Amino acid sequence: MKISSQEEYGLRCLLTMSDGKPRTLQQIGDAEQITTSHAAKLMRLLRQGGFVRSSRGQSGGYKLVRDPSEINVGDVLGVLGGKLVEGNFCETHAGTQDECVRTQDCSIKYLWVAVQGAVDTLLQNTTLKDLMVSKPVFHMGESSGCQCHSDGKESAQPFLSVTAEN
Repeated sequence: MKISSQEEYGLRCLLTMSDGKPRTLQQIGDAEQITTSHAAKLMRLLRQGGFVRSSRGQSGGYKLVRDPSEINVGDVLGVLGGKLVEGNFCETHAGTQDECVRTQDCSIKYLWVAVQGAVDTLLQNTTLKDLMVSKPVFHMGESSGCQCHSDGKESAQPFLSVTAEN
């Protein structure tokens, strides 16, 4: 399980633009220490995913389509890469067989499903705005609700939350 550089830098590029000002590819690349061509590739994916728009001209550049509080991190990572544990995990780890020898009684599969579920819950309940603080703090609890806000507000049943560290 790895976060790809495409996912990391794509998310960082969105954070660079979170102040609402248009940015050129050169500015985005310089801010994240990546080449302009790499920035162009990421911005193309993010534009196709509906997170940014581009405009030409003197005051042109790339800009977020929505407010950072409306941009879901899970959706962004879905456009840039995918899941940590893909649905075909058992088929791709079958050893020399066509099918994994543990298909019927695999406790490991349930671990990966649980890990993916926890990651999905966290990412789907975290917005770009939550990441705009220098040190977000993620809290995990026992109940089934979910809340992720950098303003520190609590929901009735928090499972996951994000707050800013002072």
